[in-house]
Amino acid sequence: MGQVLSQKGYRGLGMEGFTAKWYASLTRKSMDDFKALARRVAGELPPGSRVLEVAPGPGYFAIELAKLGAYSVTGLDISHTFVDIARRNASDAGDVVEFRQGDASSMPFSDRSFDFVLCRAAFKNFTRPLTAIQEMERVLDEGGRAMIIDLRGDASREAVNQAVNEMHLGPVNRILTKGAFRFMLLKRAYTKRQFEEFLNQTKFAGREIRESLTGFELTLRK
Repeated sequence: MGQVLSQKGYRGLGMEGFTAKWYASLTRKSMDDFKALARRVAGELPPGSRVLEVAPGPGYFAIELAKLGAYSVTGLDISHTFVDIARRNASDAGDVVEFRQGDASSMPFSDRSFDFVLCRAAFKNFTRPLTAIQEMERVLDEGGRAMIIDLRGDASREAVNQAVNEMHLGPVNRILTKGAFRFMLLKRAYTKRQFEEFLNQTKFAGREIRESLTGFELTLRK
């Protein structure tokens, strides 16, 4: 695999300050989606499972999952602002979720620390994507599972516009979101073939990639 995929030419810094707060407000409008994903994941996890969300942002998924069972839930984000927001959200919800600041390519966890790892809508932004996916493998226990949900690099502009329109955003946020997809996110996202190249450099025992109109869901088993 080439250097372009192993390490990107920009630093994948987390959102901070106003940008992080805007994103938290924007994604709160999709709370039903976070709740639905949490219910789906909870239906597949035994009680007591150790769960890590990589780049949880405001922490909506992690908090919703913690409400559904006796899980040990941790979130790791590079953004100091997001960690602060997520901790406040968890406190307000009365849930026990540990949010920590750290880099996905150098996780502050020992080997085999988790039974399930989720990375949603963030993998494309990592500076060292190959190292990040290898870190996910490292911190997973034997038999553990990782799930990566993200935008497809080959999603059409029409498909993205349709997806944004279905978010029911206000006119300003709709314009800003479409611009973010067009000028940043699509350029950073990966295709199925590129992800297969990543996985060929890991030791995951099982893999499944399901594509949708604008994105994909990657399930990995250790």
